[in-house]
Amino acid sequence: MAVQTQVKTYLNYVNGEWVEASTNETISCINPANKHDVVGNVQKSGKEDVDQAVAAAHNALASWKKLSGAARGEFLYKAANILESRADEIAETMTKEMGKTLGEAKGETLRGVAILRYYAGEGMRKTGDVIPSSDSEALMFTTRVPLGVVGVISPWNFPVAIPVWKMAPGLIYGNTIVIKPAQEAAVTAVKVIECLDEAGIPAGVVNMVTGTGSQVGQAIVDHPQVNGITFTGSNQTGKAIGQAALARGAKYQLEMGGKNPVIIAADADLDLAVDGTISGGLRSTGQKCTATSRVIVHEDVYDAFKEKLLAKVRELKVGPGLDGETWMGPCSSEKQLETVLSYIEKGQEEGATLLYGGQRLEAPETKDGFYVEPAVFENVESGMAISQEEIFGPVLALIKVGTIEEAIEMANDVEFGLSASIYTTNISHMLSFINDMDAGLVRINAETAGVELQAPFGGMKQSSSHSREQGQAAIEFYTSIKTVFVKGN
Repeated sequence: MAVQTQVKTYLNYVNGEWVEASTNETISCINPANKHDVVGNVQKSGKEDVDQAVAAAHNALASWKKLSGAARGEFLYKAANILESRADEIAETMTKEMGKTLGEAKGETLRGVAILRYYAGEGMRKTGDVIPSSDSEALMFTTRVPLGVVGVISPWNFPVAIPVWKMAPGLIYGNTIVIKPAQEAAVTAVKVIECLDEAGIPAGVVNMVTGTGSQVGQAIVDHPQVNGITFTGSNQTGKAIGQAALARGAKYQLEMGGKNPVIIAADADLDLAVDGTISGGLRSTGQKCTATSRVIVHEDVYDAFKEKLLAKVRELKVGPGLDGETWMGPCSSEKQLETVLSYIEKGQEEGATLLYGGQRLEAPETKDGFYVEPAVFENVESGMAISQEEIFGPVLALIKVGTIEEAIEMANDVEFGLSASIYTTNISHMLSFINDMDAGLVRINAETAGVELQAPFGGMKQSSSHSREQGQAAIEFYTSIKTVFVKGN
């Protein structure tokens, strides 16, 4: 057991100041690679702290939205440069706090840099259109105005990228922010906010309150001065947020679960498909909403694909994310590990065949962490829990089909519709997949996980509230359209 050095306690950020919570309580953030290692303590805040943060955001709104888009963008450019200069430090914190490998954490941090720079540039784009009027002596046009105070509730699996891609467009379009990061990754979030603070963001424009969802998250959702709420997380929580926001007339944006399929056609490049399936399903320990979980394989190549897949999965090194040789880190928490193990057990109980893995790793170097072997199942039927429910872990379910039509039908046979991919060289198969797949993100000869920051991101069916994040599409949530009619005397 490692000897715990003195643990730092991190504060909330309200009205440009670092402050303790009114509760005088803290939460410990645990390293999933070693449960005896406390990465840091964060504030366990309450409603009073949210009230103060919302008041600060509300008071800062008038002056912030009056700045030009270019002026607001300057703060984002500065924050991007600071985040880039601290990328190694923040990536290491992320790995210690939620377990993903250091390489993945560094890549995510640099994605946050790119997102800040992208939205800084968006401040120079048009915000409306001229519309012809039936009155020849009038001018009619639209402009976009900010929502106001936006509540951001972000998850633990991407503790830099998701907070940034929610805050950056909100800020560039003239909104002020109150963010509640996931408590499991709040130390990383604190360091992102430090970059905005160092960039000189005006007091009250960005506020961060850490704590539990039931206390802090609920207080943000219910607050009458929070005009919009953007959330990424579970379906159960997302639906509750949507209902609460709707009840008081607040705008909301929900990104929730996925049960993402990859289709392997008979003509697929099997080596490419295997690499994409493993990367899409097992990187970040399968803890992505876009992670591959169902692998739908044409019967003509099923055995060959399975053999190649298992050979590569057996080579994967599972261990601490800070170890340069590690390919897959631990689950993010003991609770998440228990969830993954319960689905692996349920899959076997329902009759699926566990081909490989699925065991908790309890060797001396992993016994103090939340490690599980990646699991590969076959003989999976559509009605099984491992085929229908989001596991959020490194579990692949192989499903054999006879035709592309059957594969697409199987792929659509879930309540989710976030992402999907197909490996094929047949243009007809590609077009059928593009046209018939019920998913917000479809990818051809590429893994299900991954979307470029300048492209709209979001799901269909039960995966989202049907709005889109990222790219220029973000303006639809963070602003309202105002129509202007001007008539001379």
